[in-house]
Amino acid sequence: MSLGTVISTFEGPSTSRFSFVVNSSKLRKGEFVSLGDSNPLIAVVNEVRRANRYFERAETISEYEKNGSVKTDFPAQDWEYVVADCAILGVFNGSSLSKNSFPPSPGEKVVAAENSILKQFLGFEDNGLKLGKLMQHEVPVTPSLTRLLQKHLAILGISGSGKSVCATVVLEEALSRKKEAGQIGVVVFDVHGEYSCFADKSNRDFADKTTVVDGEKIRIACHKLTPIMLSMIFPDLSGVQQRAINSILKELTKKMKDGAKAFDLDDVVSEINASKMTQNVRDPLLSKIEELKQLRLFSHGSFPIVKDVVKSGKLTVFDLNALTSVKKKQIILAYFAQRLFNQRRKQKIPPFLLLVEEAHNFCREKASAENAVSKSIIETIAREGRKFGASLCLISQRPVQLSTTALSQCNSYIIMRITNPFDLKHIAESCEAIDSSVSGQISGLQVGEGILLGEAVNYPVFIKVRNRATRKTRGGHSLEELGRQFEETTREITPSDVEAFI
Repeated sequence: MSLGTVISTFEGPSTSRFSFVVNSSKLRKGEFVSLGDSNPLIAVVNEVRRANRYFERAETISEYEKNGSVKTDFPAQDWEYVVADCAILGVFNGSSLSKNSFPPSPGEKVVAAENSILKQFLGFEDNGLKLGKLMQHEVPVTPSLTRLLQKHLAILGISGSGKSVCATVVLEEALSRKKEAGQIGVVVFDVHGEYSCFADKSNRDFADKTTVVDGEKIRIACHKLTPIMLSMIFPDLSGVQQRAINSILKELTKKMKDGAKAFDLDDVVSEINASKMTQNVRDPLLSKIEELKQLRLFSHGSFPIVKDVVKSGKLTVFDLNALTSVKKKQIILAYFAQRLFNQRRKQKIPPFLLLVEEAHNFCREKASAENAVSKSIIETIAREGRKFGASLCLISQRPVQLSTTALSQCNSYIIMRITNPFDLKHIAESCEAIDSSVSGQISGLQVGEGILLGEAVNYPVFIKVRNRATRKTRGGHSLEELGRQFEETTREITPSDVEAFI
């Protein structure tokens, strides 16, 4: 079906753009169109304009207002027309786009791009991840697992824009893959308990594939405290203090390997007190060890075991919802991310996706040394992970606070609604595929809508994320529900209640 006819303007048609008069009320901004039958020219509608020659001159408007729109005998409405401005993307040769080298002709008919052509042109695959559909076409959005995730993915948007639902859809698709299609392991650091629902028995397709690790039960063996980790946790330790504590940990680890029992922080304190170090070295070390003890994180052994965290086609959720210490969360992420990356480099575990919620709290752009415990390993995986099959998915509602190094290494983006101009500017600086026209549309997106761009797709497209298949088992209650729950659980005990109890 024809959508309109190419017209001649001062700017074109040219090899990069053209305009056409629209004869269909169904045309929308962002829609893909084509010209020609064999090797069609593919273009995207950048803007739609409505005009009326009758209202271009001041005297005609004055006459129109004087007579009244109802009384006038002149058919002004017949002079109205709609023009669509298009950017030419290229010539489709049956499998890919080639650069256009000759402009279309005025008078040429414009039609809607065929769905089969769009699927090939955009690079979607039959066995790709089913994320949703294009906003202006009935075309499923199915990027390949490799193109979407191998070079890392960032999901960005304000609170309530649909980031978590989008991330959930990505996880559902990754976990639903058949062995013959290629599977990966998935690890999620969940700060709000939003992904524990995968283990709920009501979600039968995923419950058997999911392990939830309670953040309060996580432990790191003291003999795993390396000098590098200590220097990240306590960057203000002097060189003398670092050498002293490293020497003690090394000696305790040697004794353990020789048959002694595994040691904990109390044993470290005993060794510090028994050593011959000076008071100005001993006292700060004892203070630091006391800080570690307050975290209730370091113990005789580790839980969970790193090699059990990643399994092909399985999901492990680190539920950090109950933890209030940001530093404890960062230490947990830094320890397991470092160990998992090392294990993957040695090919001792399957390729995996590491999904980090509220990533700006773990990898902040401007963070003091003591608040950047996990920043280094996230940036390392962002730079080197693709070589070894260690992928990142960073989710954030404040991109401007997220490390530029980590964000710029994400080659695929799903950007939901963002209204903060500083966040938009930061994203545009980190992603070359975002131009001014795309940036201007991001703030107008609705819940569940986003733009997919980067390595995952051949051209930026606006998408509608599908509904999640998993049932959410906690969170998301209305204020009314929360108020009723509070009243029910905190009802005042009356004298009659006491009398009934007695």
